[in-house]
Amino acid sequence: MEVERGVVQASRTQAANRRTLLKLAGVALGMFGFGYALVPLYDVFCDITGIRLTDQGRAAAPAHAAVDTSRWITVEFTGNAMAGLPWEFRAVTRKLRLHPGETAVATFYAVNRSPETIVGQAVPSVSPPRASRYFKKNECFCFTQQKLDAGERREMAVRFRVDPRLPKEVKTITLSYAFFNTDKLSASRYGGAAAPAGAKHGPQGHHG
Repeated sequence: MEVERGVVQASRTQAANRRTLLKLAGVALGMFGFGYALVPLYDVFCDITGIRLTDQGRAAAPAHAAVDTSRWITVEFTGNAMAGLPWEFRAVTRKLRLHPGETAVATFYAVNRSPETIVGQAVPSVSPPRASRYFKKNECFCFTQQKLDAGERREMAVRFRVDPRLPKEVKTITLSYAFFNTDKLSASRYGGAAAPAGAKHGPQGHHG
C-alpha cells in the first residue's frame, strides 16, 4: 500500500510539474509574441508622429525638419508699439542669417513708460506674404498677452525655424510685430485703439 501511494504521489507530482512547465512556456511565447508585435506598432507610431527614438532614447527630429545647408536665408526683425500703448518696443536682434530648417532665437525689448500696469498683445506679420506659411514659431511672446507694471522692462524672445520648403527665390524674410494695448478704455486715454479682435496668435497660426 505504501508503495502504491508513493507511485500515485509521484505521478501526481510529475503531472503538476508538466502543467507548470506548459504554463511557463505559454507565458514565454506570449511575451515573445507581444515583443514582436511592438515592432510594427512602433513603426506605425513613428509614421504617424514623425518621431523616432535614437539609441540614446532621445526623440530624433522629424524628416521634414532637416537643415538645408545648401542655402542661406536672411531674417530681419522689426517691432513697434502702436498708438494707445505707452510702451517702448523694439527689436534687439535686427538680423539673422541662417539655413532653412535651422532653429534660431530673436530677442525683443519692451518697457512700460506709463505710471500704470498695462497689458499688451503683439500681432506678428511676415513679408513677403507667401513666406508666412513657411515661418514656424515654436515659442513666442505673441502667443499670450504680456503684462508690464509701471516702468517695468522685459526682454521677449521668439524661437523659430524656416521650413526648408520655402521657395528658393525667397532670400530675405521680415518678421514684424505691432504691439497693441488690450484695453479699449486705456488705449483711448493714450490716443489709440485696442488690439484688433482675434489678435492672439498661437503656435498653430500661420501669421508669423
